[in-house]
Amino acid sequence: MNSVEAKVCVYCGSSRQCRPIYHEAAEQLGRILAQRGLTVVYGGGGVGSMGALAEGVLAEGGKVIGVIPRFMVDLEWGHQRLTERVVVQDMRERKRRMLEGSLAAIALPGGCGTMEELMETITLKRLGLYNGAIVLVNTHHYFQPLLEMLHHAITEKFMDARHAMMWSAVERPDEVPQAIQTSAPWDEECRKFAVL
Repeated sequence: MNSVEAKVCVYCGSSRQCRPIYHEAAEQLGRILAQRGLTVVYGGGGVGSMGALAEGVLAEGGKVIGVIPRFMVDLEWGHQRLTERVVVQDMRERKRRMLEGSLAAIALPGGCGTMEELMETITLKRLGLYNGAIVLVNTHHYFQPLLEMLHHAITEKFMDARHAMMWSAVERPDEVPQAIQTSAPWDEECRKFAVL
């Protein structure tokens, strides 16, 4: 995790109206990841938790890459001071490029876009198509209903009990690096129990 080439993907929201605690957590996470020499890849937005995350990385002299669809650039939704901006054609390409080559996917609280990105990543991991850590930053217990739903899916036999090892949840941004390091190993062998 000390390599400057190591990348982490971060999913987060762009709301400016949510509680300030969410923006504070995003900014703190950006600082922490940058301090550890990790390149942060995110959705490229300039406001809300997206903007706060990028500002945190930049404040520590870190590298932050924004992957943003062309239509969002046209709407001027992008952050203007990123280390690198990757403009893609659509949302699908954006998700693929963000996750590509990352050692972890980290989810901060966000709306339907964040949830969709997170759930796709969990699905890819279930199928052995993504083997990195998945860490939810459960600020203000935001992800509690989702975590309960995932465990309910296991209880109701839509998922295997071993699928609970695919993700971990932490309460604070400073717990993220340890959660990445201690994530359960995952590889294509998971396909043996991908389908119940």
